[in-house]
Amino acid sequence: MSYKITEDGNIATVHLDGEIDMDVTEKAKEVIMPLIESGKEVHLNLKEVQYMDSSGISVLIESHQKAAELGNRVVLKEISKSVLKVIMMAKLEQILIIE
Repeated sequence: MSYKITEDGNIATVHLDGEIDMDVTEKAKEVIMPLIESGKEVHLNLKEVQYMDSSGISVLIESHQKAAELGNRVVLKEISKSVLKVIMMAKLEQILIIE
């Protein structure tokens, strides 16, 4: 997994790339959580994510919950087909914010 962060006002966009699995979930949290805790709205661009397992999904859920606790939001954008399939199978499209 690699990533790039761009910021525009109060929105931080994290462009994730590669595979998000058990091996990189801690790294993903280290990137995403501080942005949420700083009060920014976080957009996760998942266009270049080829694979995400259940541990990657848990990062999305934890990020969503943390942002909600702080009165903010995490928005999933440009989701790749393989990741969208996992989100839909878990019925998370009803919980997570997808644009």
